[in-house]
Amino acid sequence: MRAKPLLIALFLSVNLVSALEPVLAQQNEAAALTVAVARPAERRWPETVPTSGWLKPWHEAVVAAEIGGLRVTDVLVDVGSVVSKGQALVRLADEAVRAELRKEGAALASARADLAKARANAGRARKMQGSGALSDEKINEYLIAEQTAIAGVESAEALLESQKIKLAQTTVLAADDGLITSRSAQLGAVVSSGTELFRLIREQRVEWQAEVSARYLPRIKEGLTATIVGPGDRRVKGIVRLVGPTVSTDTGRALAYVALPAEAHPPIGIYVTGQIELETTAALTVPETALVLRDGIAYVFTVDADKRASRVRVETGRRNGSEVEILSGLDRSTEVVMTGSAFLSDKAFVRVTGDALVELEEGESR
Repeated sequence: MRAKPLLIALFLSVNLVSALEPVLAQQNEAAALTVAVARPAERRWPETVPTSGWLKPWHEAVVAAEIGGLRVTDVLVDVGSVVSKGQALVRLADEAVRAELRKEGAALASARADLAKARANAGRARKMQGSGALSDEKINEYLIAEQTAIAGVESAEALLESQKIKLAQTTVLAADDGLITSRSAQLGAVVSSGTELFRLIREQRVEWQAEVSARYLPRIKEGLTATIVGPGDRRVKGIVRLVGPTVSTDTGRALAYVALPAEAHPPIGIYVTGQIELETTAALTVPETALVLRDGIAYVFTVDADKRASRVRVETGRRNGSEVEILSGLDRSTEVVMTGSAFLSDKAFVRVTGDALVELEEGESR
């Protein structure tokens, strides 16, 4: 008789559990997080070498006075001026030079008159050779005087040409196209020969002298693309034009000279970071939003056929914008949670975005 109530209680318990199972399932589904999943993407990314270095002029040109002892009368440009080759930059007082030029011109005219006289005498002497009217000694004297007069004219012409050059040097010209970066010319100053007046960047070309670890040196060649990150996170692309032949014994680094476009006008004299692109290789990538960092370790969540999320440890590599390379831990066919990973726990039930939309549409039709 006592067994009968026990059987009845057991029967009721089993029925109660069976009745609660749909309710528990609905609660679990209601508590599931809706996520977006996708497979990792295959990209072709260049391998990069991070580096840093100074922005410096490609070449500098010094503009100096070629004539001394003259006063600066005009300064025609200033720092920041863009100049062309042969453009006038400074004018020097030329009164004394012009006076010397006139003096040398007069000396040349006198030498030419002396030459005319000497030639006339030499001509007569040649006609009288062998006639006995003039001694051989006198004839030779006239011929030598002609040669001396010719030399005198040539010397006077050279002195006149020298003064013309000095007159031209009273206007100081730009040595090349470029941008003026410094000025020491002062109005009224008396300059000496060789005094620096200006300094300019030739062709306005600026280069990045990137310090590269010696272990990358065999792989860095002329023509590779490089990118610098300038002030305000401004990115400028350039081309490796030269790789330094020596490695510093202090730093263990070599210099790679990266030519930057002139139109970029990067500021000179700042230290910037950047990267040099090496060969292009395949990369398995996921969005940065798919990564979960816990205790300094990177994880992603994958979703299986039962809609269960599994936490998988991965090793990351290169980054390009909002994408991250996965070096290990995933394969191409894995379904990865792309958004919402930070709110998941291992083995949690999830609802995939596409499935949730289908269920919503079916519910509305019912």
